Amino acid sequence: MPDYILEVKNLKKYFPITAGIFNRIIGWVKAVDGVSFSVERNTTYAIVGESGCGKSTLARTIIGIYEPTSGSIFFNGIDITKLKRRERIRILRRMSIVFQDPTSSLNPRHKVVDIITAPLKVHKIGSPSERVEKAKELVKIVELDESFLNKYPHELSGGQRQRVAIARALALEPELILLDEPTSALDVSVQAKILNLLKQLQRKLKLTYILITHNLGVVRNFADHVSVMYAGKIVETITVNKIFSEPKHPYTRALIDAIPSVTLEEEELVKKLGLKIKPGEPPSLSNPPPGCRFHPRCPLATERCKKEEPKPVLISSDHVVFCHLFS
Repeated sequence: MPDYILEVKNLKKYFPITAGIFNRIIGWVKAVDGVSFSVERNTTYAIVGESGCGKSTLARTIIGIYEPTSGSIFFNGIDITKLKRRERIRILRRMSIVFQDPTSSLNPRHKVVDIITAPLKVHKIGSPSERVEKAKELVKIVELDESFLNKYPHELSGGQRQRVAIARALALEPELILLDEPTSALDVSVQAKILNLLKQLQRKLKLTYILITHNLGVVRNFADHVSVMYAGKIVETITVNKIFSEPKHPYTRALIDAIPSVTLEEEELVKKLGLKIKPGEPPSLSNPPPGCRFHPRCPLATERCKKEEPKPVLISSDHVVFCHLFS
């Protein structure tokens, strides 16, 4: 039986749209709309999709930055959405997050030592001297020298800043870390080093990752399972091995088509599995289309797709697709 560290069930996060001098609610932005998935302990689970599909909102709702509109989030079997604030904070200490842009996520007025020890200070863990010793341990873990503790973020390169962000995420010794596009703001030459560091830390510290990304190339070498997200909903859940050989949903196949081909084998794979979607943009999350949300851009859409929302179809024990083509 799988050992799930996190189970998300029918999670929704809506943001109100207001108008007028009284800020009357006239609609909702359905950023996350009924998402469910489970993450096995000591694995990497990727959430993939275009910008604006709701994947970052999903991560921030899981970790408590946003309050969920409805649904459940089970962490180690405990539904944290039902807990009182103090109990929830105690549980959420076992999770942390690394944001996309280390330049904006690190306080430019604080030294590295203060940035890394901030979580310890907030939770009143250790004395000041003990926190500094912990910071020294953490910079070594992320392969930085102790001299970096007395530097400010503007004195560091992009990769060094992201290493500091990772060290801060490790300060409370979490079990689960959410990685929100952790390498997209970095140079290509630095991205591989950061991903290799994260892999090493996962093995050494027995960590579980949720990787938020739009880059299937990163997923190929880093993740174990993948959920593909479009317009606030998950359209396919699959293992990494199968996503490149047996994708089912037209949107997943379109994402594969968008991967730059480097070798002849990759080019043949794209020709076989890729699918050109219709020109256009993802739908507005405040006014999504009826039926399947992908149908306006899907070259395989039928009349049923335009009217009826697809239900999950079990392709195999580790592969689920939300598409009428398979029901």
